[in-house]
Amino acid sequence: ISAGIERILGPDRVTNICSDDYHRYNRVQRKEKEISALHPDCNYVDIMQTHFHLLRQGEAILKPVYNHATGDFDPPMYVRPKEFVIVEGLLGFYSKTMRDAFDVKIYLDPQEELRVDWKFQRDTTKRGYSREEVQASLERRAEVSGKFIRPQRRYADIVLHFYRPEQENPKETGTHLNARLILRPTIRHPDFSEFIDHRSQRPCLTISLGRDEGMPVDILHITGNIKPVTAETLMDIIMDNMSGSQLSTSDGIGMYSDGQTKRTSYPLAISQLLTCYHLVSARQGLS
Repeated sequence: ISAGIERILGPDRVTNICSDDYHRYNRVQRKEKEISALHPDCNYVDIMQTHFHLLRQGEAILKPVYNHATGDFDPPMYVRPKEFVIVEGLLGFYSKTMRDAFDVKIYLDPQEELRVDWKFQRDTTKRGYSREEVQASLERRAEVSGKFIRPQRRYADIVLHFYRPEQENPKETGTHLNARLILRPTIRHPDFSEFIDHRSQRPCLTISLGRDEGMPVDILHITGNIKPVTAETLMDIIMDNMSGSQLSTSDGIGMYSDGQTKRTSYPLAISQLLTCYHLVSARQGLS
């Protein structure tokens, strides 16, 4: 998601930060101490909070760097924030101090079976773990995740839920995943109603009212088999709402890596553009 946002807004305008860099211990130390990287005690939460607010104020930081390939730390990196700062990772909304640093908060909440498949694919191909190690990690992390990670969902402005089209392709992991975007009234969203109402006969794109975490919400449903012309029209609506924001490109929106192959997902593309809309709106509000 963050890579697509950077492409849309332009790499010269975006600073990407990963909160995993603030781990307190390396992989060997975590194993020795029997502590999960998901636990707040395994991370420098205080430094994370300070750095997030410094970046928001336009101040440079000396950021730690955690190397997932080696499981150890690389030399720290001097980071001066650009126009937009994107923070991704597991503990970004853990404390109120951290949450207050963000204009837009997004929680990625994929279908559980899909999340597990993604983790196996990523950790075995990019991080050097065996399948047995990944399975053991999932089992160890379950309790910690339920205690510290999943509760952060309630603080998000947008909850992005990818799920499989069970009837068409129950093994799908990429291009044709369905997406459900829970749009909470904590921020202002583009008005899709006129476009969607005129296409009510197309179940590939709907918006409905619902409740989530006790809050009334709009829910945007996008099926993975959405036709390109429909998806691109909706994307145009979002981009029209960002007129004058000097977008870098619309090329590569929704692109992701499937092993060595580059593929495109329209639900992902729409999610990336909607995030960009909110970033641009927040930036204009601060100007």
